[in-house]
Amino acid sequence: MQNIRVGIAGYGNLGRGVELALSQCPDMELIGIFTRRPPETIQPAGKGIKVIPISEAETMKDEIDVMILCGGSATDLPQQGPQLAKLFNTIDSFDTHAKIPEYFDIMDQTSRKAGRISIISVGWDPGLFSVHRMMSEAILPNGKSYTFWGKGVSQGHSDAIRRIKGVKNAKQYTIPIEEAVNKVRIGANPDLTTREKHLRDCYVVAEEGADLAAIEREIKTMPNYFAEYETRVNFISEEEFKRDHSAMPHGGFVIHSGITGNNNKNIIEFSLKLDSNPEFTASVLAAYARAAWRMYKEGQTGAKTVFDVPPAYLSPKSGAELRQTLL
Repeated sequence: MQNIRVGIAGYGNLGRGVELALSQCPDMELIGIFTRRPPETIQPAGKGIKVIPISEAETMKDEIDVMILCGGSATDLPQQGPQLAKLFNTIDSFDTHAKIPEYFDIMDQTSRKAGRISIISVGWDPGLFSVHRMMSEAILPNGKSYTFWGKGVSQGHSDAIRRIKGVKNAKQYTIPIEEAVNKVRIGANPDLTTREKHLRDCYVVAEEGADLAAIEREIKTMPNYFAEYETRVNFISEEEFKRDHSAMPHGGFVIHSGITGNNNKNIIEFSLKLDSNPEFTASVLAAYARAAWRMYKEGQTGAKTVFDVPPAYLSPKSGAELRQTLL
């Protein structure tokens, strides 16, 4: 059986992670990396991998089964998603939660017209955490779900800061507020505001002569990213940034507390502890690329989310193998 032929659009932290993830998937083959940068400036981890200007993507539409989109949610995916969905089955990690319904509608319309599949907002949140929230609420409808992220680096939020005028580099750490976590874990079911659940800690390298006050103000008032949170902005040197903020750890947990028939308390918790946020997210994207290809071969079209994908489609194993080894 022919391997699933995959393309990578964008070669930042996530794109590099996808290349590594595909090397661990025996049923997938990386055909090429598509970039807005000069191709000669890209050095793939693997030997012999084509690097292609993204402007030439259409010339490869018959050679790629699934394109994994690795751009940022702030500005890249809203533009690139619909453009590439006209040509390919796509997977992306669009993570601006408030704008997911709007993005879904655009991708659904585009991919249906093209006769393709687009699975959006794939990763761990949105993504795996979304599935566990849904399952927990279905199983324990008389209850509440809570999601905590961190401590760790948020790629999307860091990318949003880096796009601010005067910012040379930036990392944003999401930190759960311990008091809130403890209340949830004992089943107190508190009503928590966004600001009571998390702190956002930003480390910024500014360009020489940049207006630091303006940068801090733009970060703290950015809707959907920082405005709703307690946010700290720390300006540091490039040397300090390289020394202390080069890693990309992350994690988090979904906790659902609910009552069953005889007023018995039940708590479901799903957690992740990640040394590399982009590499783990990339691994989720690769698994859903497999699912997208299977759904497309069945004749399905349009935008999908993790809620629409049968779990068995993520695995390279057959149904018989799954029943024998994992059920």
